[in-house]
Amino acid sequence: MTTPAAPELSAPALSAKPRCGVWRRLLRRKLAVLGLIVIAVTVLGAVFAPWLTAFGPDEQMFDGLTLEGAPLPPNGTFLLGTDLLGRDLLTRILFGARTSLIIGVVANGAALLIGTLVGVTAGYFRGWIGGALMRFTDLMMAFPALLLAICLAAVFEPSLWIVAMVIALVNWVQTARVIYTETSSLAEREFIDAERTIGAGTPRILFRHILPHLLPTIIVWGTLGISTTVLLEATLSYLGIGVQPPTPSWGNIIFENQTYFQAAPWLVFFPGAAILALALAFNLVGDALRDILDPTQRGRE
Repeated sequence: MTTPAAPELSAPALSAKPRCGVWRRLLRRKLAVLGLIVIAVTVLGAVFAPWLTAFGPDEQMFDGLTLEGAPLPPNGTFLLGTDLLGRDLLTRILFGARTSLIIGVVANGAALLIGTLVGVTAGYFRGWIGGALMRFTDLMMAFPALLLAICLAAVFEPSLWIVAMVIALVNWVQTARVIYTETSSLAEREFIDAERTIGAGTPRILFRHILPHLLPTIIVWGTLGISTTVLLEATLSYLGIGVQPPTPSWGNIIFENQTYFQAAPWLVFFPGAAILALALAFNLVGDALRDILDPTQRGRE
């Protein structure tokens, strides 16, 4: 009598439980849940900005300034007050969230892609290829990130996509260094040697074995990197070499209204609080994911 064979599980079925486990553990962390709520509110506010406010981002209202020409404080009509040109500050912040999120996702995604490609190539092939790539990475890390971003932004004409490209060219080096270290360790493992012994090619080893093991690290760095990208974009816009007016950005909102810091502090406080809240939210989620996906932390909660 033969024992019936166990039914085969598909790849989605095998990975469903780990994914559910990650979500359950993530939702048990109060600070991570708070971060997810802030991110969700920011995304919804950016997407539905035209329907959440009755004003345009560049619309200057006749009743948006005092008789002396000063910005209005928060009131029933303008919930967060108005800026120096009589524009609704809440509307500017909502549309500015679009800029921060677009640059955060695009720039950080490009930096993650470049860093992963460089790190995996250097860590797997090693030799002169890996040495050359990592020495170039070290050279890029030697430059102060903000100074390098300012130099690149000064060369190119500032715009939304140019700023995203500049930030990507600055932020890939940390990812490359981390991915290189993990790839070098994985390339020396026994199961990789076994794959080479049975004749597996480089593409199979990279896409079937190396990259799946790197996925938790990529996810964590992708989440934490958005926080850094948002802060860097706000810094460049504040310095006047980032996203240019009239396109609203949290950084250039502060830059435009900084002269009214004492007379109208809400013009600096509200966009500054938005930058702080979004960066902190991504950091909280990224820290939680790092603890959850780190195999050395399993069982310690």
